[in-house]
Order: sequence, then C-alpha cells, then structure tokens
Amino acid sequence: MDSRGGRAAADRRTRTTAGAGVRKRHGRHYTPVRLAEFLAERLLEHVVPQGSLRILDPACGDGELLLAVHRAAVRRFPGISVQLTGFDLDAAAIALARERAAGLPVTWCVGDFLCAAEELAEGSFDAVITNPPYVRTQQLGGATARLLSVRFGLRGRIDLTHPFVASVPRLLRPGGVLGLLCANRFLTTKAGANLRALLRAELTPVELYDLGDTKLFEAAVLPAVTVAVRASVATPCRYVSAYEIPDGESTSTLDLFAALAAARECSLRHDGRHIAIEAGTLDPGSAARQGDSAGSTPREAGAVCREPGASSGALDAGITAAGPDVRGRERAGAMGASPDGPGSISGSAAQVDDSGDSAGSVPMGITAVYRDVAGVMGAGASTSSAGPDAVSSSAARVDDSRDSVRSRSSGVTAVNRDGTRSADLDVLVVQDDSGYTSSHLRSAPAVVDVATPWRMSRPSVDEWLRRVRGGTWRTFGEVARIRVGIKTTADRVFISDRWEHRQSPPEPELLFDLITHHDLAPWRISRERPRRVLYPYDVSCSRRTPVDLAGFPAAAAYLAEHKDVLAARDYLTATGREWFEIWVPQRPHLWRHPKLVFPDISVAPRFALDRSGAIVNGDCYWISMPDIGSDDLAYLLMGVANSALGLRFYDAVCGNRLYAARRRWITQYVARLPVPDPSTAAAAALVSGVRAVVDEDVAPDPRALDEWVAAAFGLGTEHLEDESCSPAPMFDTPNALG
Repeated sequence: MDSRGGRAAADRRTRTTAGAGVRKRHGRHYTPVRLAEFLAERLLEHVVPQGSLRILDPACGDGELLLAVHRAAVRRFPGISVQLTGFDLDAAAIALARERAAGLPVTWCVGDFLCAAEELAEGSFDAVITNPPYVRTQQLGGATARLLSVRFGLRGRIDLTHPFVASVPRLLRPGGVLGLLCANRFLTTKAGANLRALLRAELTPVELYDLGDTKLFEAAVLPAVTVAVRASVATPCRYVSAYEIPDGESTSTLDLFAALAAARECSLRHDGRHIAIEAGTLDPGSAARQGDSAGSTPREAGAVCREPGASSGALDAGITAAGPDVRGRERAGAMGASPDGPGSISGSAAQVDDSGDSAGSVPMGITAVYRDVAGVMGAGASTSSAGPDAVSSSAARVDDSRDSVRSRSSGVTAVNRDGTRSADLDVLVVQDDSGYTSSHLRSAPAVVDVATPWRMSRPSVDEWLRRVRGGTWRTFGEVARIRVGIKTTADRVFISDRWEHRQSPPEPELLFDLITHHDLAPWRISRERPRRVLYPYDVSCSRRTPVDLAGFPAAAAYLAEHKDVLAARDYLTATGREWFEIWVPQRPHLWRHPKLVFPDISVAPRFALDRSGAIVNGDCYWISMPDIGSDDLAYLLMGVANSALGLRFYDAVCGNRLYAARRRWITQYVARLPVPDPSTAAAAALVSGVRAVVDEDVAPDPRALDEWVAAAFGLGTEHLEDESCSPAPMFDTPNALG
C-alpha cells in the first residue's frame, strides 16, 4: 500500500455498488485521498497520545479517512499503538474498507452509528475523524427527522452532519480531538447555527479551512475542514480560505494543501485553476464586534453586549444590543421614515418573511453563551469536563415554548489539551428570542450570537468594519422587511411566456407580469422574455385569499386540466388550502406598490427598482416601498447595496460564496447590510445620484457612486484608494482577494 492508498484507492469508485441516485439519497461523497491526508495531518497536530491512540470514524465508507489517519499516526507517533474503529450502514463499503485495511488494527461495524453511539462508553476515543453523510434529515422521512430533532435538540433545515457531530463530544476523552469534513454552508447559514452552537458549546475549534470552490470532490460540494478539541484553548482559531479567482500570475509555487497548512496568503495553481489563499482567525459571531443587531435577537432594554474588559460606554457604532441609539431614532424622520413607522425598530429587529427565511432566526433556540469565572454567578453548581464552553443537558433546558426563557448556570471544568483540568468556569445559556438575562452577569461577558455567520477576522478588514460601524445608522433588516418571491411548486402550470398562444387563456385579471433573476441588472429591470404567472388570489387583500374560481371560468378550466398534478401536492392540501393555490403567495396587496428587487444568486449585487406592479419570483427577493417608508430611503438602500462598499461588507461579514464567485443574496445576509444616516448631506448626495440613474436614465458612474457611498459612511476618498479595503469595481467580476 503506497502513500495514496495503492491500487485499492485508485479503484475504489468502480468497486462501490451504489449508483449515483443511492449516493445522493444517502449523502455518500467519499473523501479524495489527498484531502483525507490533509484532514488526518491537521487532526493529529492537536492529539496528545496517552499510551495508545484510539480513533473513530462514525461514517467510514470505504475507509479512506481511517487509512489516512493511520499512515499519519505511525509516522508522527512511532511506537504508539493505534486502534481504529469504523461504522457505516453500507455493508459493501465496509467489505471494501476491510479489504483495503488488511492487516491493520481496525474494528469494522456495519450499522447505524447514531443508534450505536448511545451504547459506547463515554471518553472511548482520543480522536474522531469524519466526513458525515451530506443528506438532509427530511429525506429520511418525517418520523425519522422528528426523532433526530428531538433527540439532539435541533431545529430548522438540518442535515445528518448535525446529529453526527452532536454525538461526538461525549465519546471523546478530555483533550480529545474532532476532525470534521463537511459542507461549508454551516459557516454562514441559518441552518448551520445548530452546528456552530455545538462546536462552540461542547468543543473548541482550533483550525478552520473553508475550501470553497476548489472542486476537490467530483460532486458539487463546497467543503470545509474543522478541527476542534474537547479542551480549553486560549489561542484564537486559525481560519484559512481557498477560492478560485480569475486567471493571473500566481504568487506561490506551493501545493494547495501545503499553503493551507502554512496558513500562507498567496495565489497558486491547483488542477489548472487559479486559487487565492486568505488567512486570519475565526470571529464566531460577536454581536458587539459586528455592531449588527439585525440577525440577532432582541435584548432587554438597556442591555449592552460588550467585549471582555470593555467599558460600559457606548459601542463604536453607537448601537446597543437593543438596536440603534436614541439619536438614530430621532433621525428616522429625516427622509420620511417615522420612528414608529415602517422603517422603525419595533418589537424584533429580526424580521421574518413569509417563506420562513428570517433575518437571523436561531434554529436551535440558543441566543448566546456567556462565560465567567467560577463562583461569580452562584455557588454549588455541579461540574463536568465537557470543555470551556460546554452546555450539558443539566446546564440548559430548552423549552419548546417560544414565549419563555429558561436559563441555568452550571460549573464546567475546562480541560487542557493534555487532559489535565484547568480552572472551573460558569456557563450561562439564555434560550430563545425573548432577550438576554443580562442582570445575571456580574462581570463583562464574552458574548457569542450563534445566529451570526462565522467570519474570518483580519486586522485590516476588522479596522475597516469598525469604521463602517461608526457611520452606520441602521441595517437593512431594521429598516424594512425582506421577503423572498413567490414559490408555486408547480412552475410549469402557473408560469409561462406563451399564455396568449392558448386557445382559451386564463382571465387577464389573474395573469401578472413576473420578475425573475434573468430580468435584473443593477438599478434597472429589463424583461426581454416576459413571463406571466397565474396568481389565483385577491390582490386587494393583505393575506392569502384565493379567488372564487366560479367567477373565472377560463382559469378554472385551465387549472382543472392540471388538477392531478396540483392536487398531488399533499403538503399544501394537508394545511387546509385549496388544491389550486401556490405554496408561497406572499402578501397579495403589496405587489402593486414599488419595490426593490434583487436575485437570490449573482456574482455582483443587482438591486433594481420596480414600479410596474409585477410579482417577484422565488429566485429573487424584494423589499416593498411601504415597508421602507419613502422613495429617498429606498434610493439610499439601493445605492449602498450596489456599491463597492456593500459588496465588500457582504464578503467580510456574510462570506457566503458559491462556485465561480457567485453569492447568495438572501434575507439573512442582506438584512445585515449597513445603512448610513439619511439626514446627512453626504447621504442626500448619494440619494440624488441614485435617483438620476433610476428615474432619469442617467448612465451610472460607478466611481462617483462609490465615492458618495463612502462619504455617507464618513470614510472619505482614502477608502477607495486602499486596495486592502476595496473590492473590485461595481460592475466587474469581484476580485476574490479583495
């Protein structure tokens, strides 16, 4: 067997019996050899053997990760006994793994690890290395998904990565190490809040690698590698990213994995593609640092999130945990946004659209984890050895009620990497979105908002964000509700560009122009291939109110032709709705009003203003003018969103990139974009410039608009000259290094 696994590794794909459909259903994307070796090497960097080395892979597939970690372990720890354990549901994969590992000390288990984990003794392993199945629990059936959600305390759209990782901390000895390979979406998505909370509460991340669009897998997977220890670690977590950039001259001859391990910022060639490596440390979502209350839950009035050791004075941005300061509220009327009107913050800063996509909801229900010195919050707490941020079942009781908060402080013994105990800590968890119980804290806490995406912290970027915060009045999510477009779940029935070719088309009163992502450019909408949607609702009503089909015989006849397809949507009819409805109709009465529209996925921002009364499709998002409060404020939002500053802020704070530099412009990210004070002369100049582009058909001048945006945030023109802080021009392909 050679350093890459020999012939068995080369033949592994042809020898697996599962077809593509089975692999997709069960989430089987076996780990490439070199990536497996990289994960094994980074894992062992943090392992301190104690006589022997016991390593588990709970979803081992054909054994690649266990083979890689064994090769690396015998090199790194000569003379140390290495004992491997592998679980998998696929008997054929286990048979292949057993053949590949002939002669090695491996215990192979065919079966469901999530069931078997309950029978394994606590602290059974020194390390866990895993590439869990990439499959959403919903694909396993409703009953199974509910059982997993209840058992592991998970909410929202989750995949099997979450329960696999939730099973790991108990099985690791104190000081043990997890090496996790999974999709990178957990870093930034709402659904990923479950996993981010687990990794912060029960383990301590020490290394994080966002491998982005490096195409290391044959499948369309954007992977990430996380190394976390069951111990207290004082040093910041290393964060390294790798993304493809436009072809250019490379700055390094290093191999991709060597550059990642060295955390060296450079650009290099990998498999004929130009890859940029960026390095920093993990910012796990400090609400205080980001000054971003949209996407975090509302706090008690007057409660302030602070860094450890920070004074009780105002934050840099003048924003407390409860939202913008009083001065910001007084300014709200400057451009037609009343403090108590659509642009105000009343109730919750996290605004939920009708599709269930909210600005920073927390699927797990945990708002924040506080740490403090033992004894500060109370004596007599029991101890465990679950790590510095551990939240045991006794430490936090999650109440299913959305109206209540239960919290409990619990002493937690921090464990060093060598397994020895460190100082006791108290952990306080505040559950659900009713607010922080800050009165329980007697010293400045470390506050982590698990709803906030994880981001890379770099000195130059952090300083730039601090300056932007200083000029921020509110966020997009605080100004107005952000909604996704309609979702019919039967587009072939409801959407067409050929209605007029039908002998008897539906009544024109039910056919509405439809805006899709194809129609959007920055500032303007161009409907070169007009589509219309059959929208069977009363558009004078604020809530979903289906029309009486008896009054629309042509539409009734057309829908009847497709009744078998439409009525088969059990998920819709089971809610008591009519068989001819669409799944997400949004607010019918708002379509006639002007609105900002932008695509879900695009390389660069494409925010445009629609005054046609068209309906917005589900591949786009929109903000209604009545929610914004005034045309001027809408122009201000559009100017920021389409600017270099807006793009730079998105990349620094949200960081969600897909293949080929495409970005997701969904509610939870757009809600975080900053808005400058609308009452300033600089903001007025920006509004005037945007109005000229949108209403007077003036050709956009990206440089001038970027200068206006920078001035509105008080950054000055030096912001545009600083290459370390400025992304590519607004209409160019974004520079992945910028």
